Amino acid sequence: MNHATPPQVTSPTSTFTQLLSSTRRGARLARLLAVTELRSWGTSQDLTERAELVVAELATNAVLHGRVPGRCFRLTLAYDPAAGRLRVEVSDALGDLGPRSLPAGTEPDPLSTTGRGLTLVTALADHWDCVPHPPSGKTVRALLTTPSEA
Repeated sequence: MNHATPPQVTSPTSTFTQLLSSTRRGARLARLLAVTELRSWGTSQDLTERAELVVAELATNAVLHGRVPGRCFRLTLAYDPAAGRLRVEVSDALGDLGPRSLPAGTEPDPLSTTGRGLTLVTALADHWDCVPHPPSGKTVRALLTTPSEA
């Protein structure tokens, strides 16, 4: 006997996507747009603040390390309120998938003002990774969740 399968109930996911110029101004705008969008979705202050820093770092990396002249970068946010989960994606035009790092055995200069972006993303996000973005770029994805109520 065949039984009808009940339709899957999915929570509505809010999404936002914007192409931005690969300039410092574009990186600042990405951060401001992300905060504005997250506030309009009613995300918690903690999630919004963490996402603001993650977007700022990923957008800055896209501008400084993933820039191809004449090409934009893309910011995408996807928020699932039922799961308390936010996915941040920043896609740039340069296909170099590996993060830039210091040679093995070297420590970062403690007085340097650069080189800590992905360390910050690691501390703020539950998970992040980097995947190819056809035809020649990459997407850095970060997943942030709200703490579960105990």
